[in-house]
Amino acid sequence: MSGARRKGPGLAATLPDFPWDSLSAAKATAAAHPGGMVDLSVGTPVDPTPSLGLEALIAAANSPGYPLTSGTPALREAIVGYLQERWGAVGLLPEATLPVIGTKELVAWLPTLLGLGPGDVVVFPTMAYPTYAVGAQIAGCELVAADDLDALGDLEPALVWINSPSNPTGEILSGDELAARVRWARQRGALIASDECYGEFGWDAEPMSVLHPDICGDSHQGLLAVHSLSKRSNLAGYRAGFVAGDPEVVGDLLAVRKHAGMIVPAPVQQAMIALLQDSGHVQDQRTRYLARRRVLKPALERAGFTIEHSEGSLYLWATRGEDCRASVDFLAENGILVAPGDFYGDAAGEFVRVALTATDERVAAAAQRLLDR
Repeated sequence: MSGARRKGPGLAATLPDFPWDSLSAAKATAAAHPGGMVDLSVGTPVDPTPSLGLEALIAAANSPGYPLTSGTPALREAIVGYLQERWGAVGLLPEATLPVIGTKELVAWLPTLLGLGPGDVVVFPTMAYPTYAVGAQIAGCELVAADDLDALGDLEPALVWINSPSNPTGEILSGDELAARVRWARQRGALIASDECYGEFGWDAEPMSVLHPDICGDSHQGLLAVHSLSKRSNLAGYRAGFVAGDPEVVGDLLAVRKHAGMIVPAPVQQAMIALLQDSGHVQDQRTRYLARRRVLKPALERAGFTIEHSEGSLYLWATRGEDCRASVDFLAENGILVAPGDFYGDAAGEFVRVALTATDERVAAAAQRLLDR
C-alpha cells in the first residue's frame, strides 16, 4: 500500500548480514586465477542425483492434488525403516516423523514453530552452523553459545542444538558425550534438537544418533533428530529432509505446519521413499568424498595448514594460526575459495572450512596448486 509505514525496524534489520556476501573480493581474486576458480566454500553437492530418485520423481510428476503435510504413510514408514536399520532407533512410530522442505528451513523456523520467544534460551555450539542462531533471533530468543553444558550451571534453556558430525568442524561426538548431553537437557526440561545431516559421512569415527537406545534409553522424550537427503543422496535441489523423535513435539510441529502450508511436494516425497530405502548410492557417494579428502588433506598440510577435528562431514577444518581472512586471501591467490571461520562463531576466527563438494578434477587442481607453490 502506497505510503504505508512500518511500526518497527522489520525482521531483516534484526538479523546479521548474510555472511556469504562478504566473500565477493576473495571470489574475484580466485576467479582471476589462470586455471579458473576452485570453489570449496559452499557445501553444495556436485555429483549426480541417483537415478533411483530421478525415476521416482518422474513417475510421480502427475500430482494435481495437494500433498500431505505429514508425508504419505509410505514415506513415514520409509523414514522409520531408515532410522531403525541405519541408526538403531527402537520403538519409533510413523507419527513421530515429519518430512520438511530441506532441513535449513526447519532449523531456521524451529524455535518459532515451538512457540518460543523472548525469555526463552536457545543453546548451540561455539563453532556452529549459523542458522541455529538465526532461528533463535527470528523468534526473539536469547542466544547462548556453549560446548560444555555443565559450565552453564543452573541455566534452564528451552532448546539445545547439538550437531555431530559437525558443520563446520567435522567433530564427531562419542556415545558417552551424546548421552551426557541428553541427560543434562532432560534434567532441565530442555528439548534437544540433534542435527545429524552429515551422519552418513564419518571417516575417523562412527557417528551415532540421539535416537539410539544407548544414548536416550527406552524413550525419545525431549529429542528431535534432524536428517537431510541433500548430502547423502545429492538431493539438495529437491529440498528434502525430515525430523523424528518425541511424538508429542512432532505432532505439535505438524499442527503448525499444516496452518502455515509447509508441505514437501508429492513428487519429492516419492523420491525420498526410493532413496531412503537404498544404501548403495550412499556408499558410492562416501567413496567419492573419501577419495577427494585423501587428495586435499595432505595438500593443505603441505601448504602449512593444520587440520583439526574433521573426523566426519564433508569439510576439512583447517588453520595456519592466523586470522581466517588472511587464510581466505592466501587460498584465493591460488584460485581456491573457502569459507572463513568467522562465519561460524567468534571461537572459529583462526580457521577456514574447506569443502569436499567439488568434482574430482577441481579438487585435484586445488591440491596441485598448493603442492606447486
